[in-house]
Amino acid sequence: MIIVKTKEEIELMRQSALVVSKTLGMLATEVKEGVTTMQLDKLAEDFIRAQGALPGFLGLYDCPSTLLCSVNEAVVHGLPTDKPLQNGDIVSIDCGALMNGFYGDHAYTFEIGDVNPETKKLIEVTKESLYVGIRAFKAGNRVGDVGFAIQQHCEAQGYGVVRELVGHGLGRKMHEDPEMPNYGRRGRGKKFVEGMVVAIEPMINGGTHRVKQLKDGWTIVTQDGKPSVHFEHDIALVDGKPEILSTFAYVHKALGITSNEEDEFRKEALVL
Repeated sequence: MIIVKTKEEIELMRQSALVVSKTLGMLATEVKEGVTTMQLDKLAEDFIRAQGALPGFLGLYDCPSTLLCSVNEAVVHGLPTDKPLQNGDIVSIDCGALMNGFYGDHAYTFEIGDVNPETKKLIEVTKESLYVGIRAFKAGNRVGDVGFAIQQHCEAQGYGVVRELVGHGLGRKMHEDPEMPNYGRRGRGKKFVEGMVVAIEPMINGGTHRVKQLKDGWTIVTQDGKPSVHFEHDIALVDGKPEILSTFAYVHKALGITSNEEDEFRKEALVL
């Protein structure tokens, strides 16, 4: 059952989402060669608590960490380790926060040093697909419309769209209805309704869409060992249109990136 949020609840969810956005922005300058994902995890936990929120992942489903850090061929759910990041790596950092009774949950894929052109292209296309999917999250459309849009955009470039893992509704629980696959058929699935909030999160592989789970019981990797990229935003359906609650603006500011990719999904300019 889709749980519709009031305008007041959506504003509370925006605050939760922005805690995560600020956390990713703080981490942006810390993600570099020689740093371990375990060190990043500690920084994130301290930062989230300092903002008056709780780490959303820590303890959820017995998750042992604040962050899920997926390096190179890891798709999602990578547990932080003491292995230093290396030049040429990519790492997808997924983060959650609980504040005012609501969850924020989104993710960004970072580059470490000199990343090869093929992987840079995968990052670019996956990020594009996130906004392609968000555009399809509007009144009159259904779950399949978002999945179809993302799938078409990525498969046209020869990439694999992960089937086993999906986006989801978001609210007082980390995972609510509906599930939001990154593949599908137009006009199929649950119909979008005013006030719903979802996490749209393309997980796109450089080769096959097939994945497997490691023995740690968490980390999902590509079957062919090729890299995978993950981006995620929290979006509310407001006045029949998608409105982004999270933002990559803090990451972009930290990394010196100029972007207007989120502008069409905001009613007013974001003040950092």
